[in-house]
Amino acid sequence: MSEQSKDALGEFLRHRRELLQPADVGLVAGARRRTPGLRRDEVALLAAISTDYYERIEQGRGPRPSPEVLGAVCRALRFTLDERDHVHRLAGQPVPARHRAVGYADAGLMCVLDALAPTVPAMVTDDLSVVVAQNPLNRALLGSMTDARGLDRAFVWRWFTDPAIAALYAPEQREQLGREHVADLRVTSGQRGEDDDVRALLAALHRESAEFQEIWARQEVALRRSTRKVLLHPRVGRLDLECDVVVSPPSGQRLVLFRPQPGTGTGERLDLLRVVGVQDLEAVSAAE
Repeated sequence: MSEQSKDALGEFLRHRRELLQPADVGLVAGARRRTPGLRRDEVALLAAISTDYYERIEQGRGPRPSPEVLGAVCRALRFTLDERDHVHRLAGQPVPARHRAVGYADAGLMCVLDALAPTVPAMVTDDLSVVVAQNPLNRALLGSMTDARGLDRAFVWRWFTDPAIAALYAPEQREQLGREHVADLRVTSGQRGEDDDVRALLAALHRESAEFQEIWARQEVALRRSTRKVLLHPRVGRLDLECDVVVSPPSGQRLVLFRPQPGTGTGERLDLLRVVGVQDLEAVSAAE
């Protein structure tokens, strides 16, 4: 990565940062702001990297940023896919395939995710169920998945290998929901021709889960759309939810949102979860 490319990357990031306001990315602006647009520390917070590291990227200092870091910065700054590709080229990194998240969420879906944040748990995944963004209420509902690494970021992997995820869902729904996850994964496998990411995920699931092997052998194929789910949350109890999946055509990413079913009291329990969940997240943040 040449010094000229580093300068061009820093200039582009700085320019786009200064165009954004805190409300554009789901943040609350303080009373006094001397800096136009977002501050560097706010971008770093949204990208889950240190402020010093982000400052060095903008100032053209230090080593070439990794694709994962670039993806996180692009997500924080709400870049479009074309802008994301431009950033990767400036950094001398391969341009990610459009159907792969690489830590970056579709800008349009991020806008919806921010709008839903106060009342509706929602997350953004790629077509392999890799979680690339969650709003605070979704993290309070399912736990933080965007901080995970490797296969642990894929919800379908966690479904078949993580007892904590299994414990959140009503036991009587386990088989049906598992079949829906596998049928959706088979659709992606067919569309992507079992590329490296698909092969790695399928091999790991076959190796680690006899339950997955049995369901995969059924040869069921169906995209996930709308499903009723019952969650047994340890803090607020039973949650009767309608889970909707909205696909973004440009990126193939999915917005997964959890609506309360009317007449079940779930809306009130989500209100309680919003309070206790935020308190838990603040406590974890303070401890870190």
